[in-house]
Amino acid sequence: MILSKHEIIPCERCGKRVECKANSYTKCQCSKVQLSLNEIQYVSECFDGCLCADCLLALQEEYREFLKS
Repeated sequence: MILSKHEIIPCERCGKRVECKANSYTKCQCSKVQLSLNEIQYVSECFDGCLCADCLLALQEEYREFLKS
């Protein structure tokens, strides 16, 4: 059994289990997704908790598609 020193939490959007590294943000999987300030605001209006990188990418795309319409 491998013990993690970070909390394992479900992604608020899809439920996938992710290792939250809020205390070491630059090493967290979500930091790999570069969001603009407007994209961050869009995501934070829909969700309060942590999201996996896949969901952040999907929401980023959703926001960009919304701007095109």
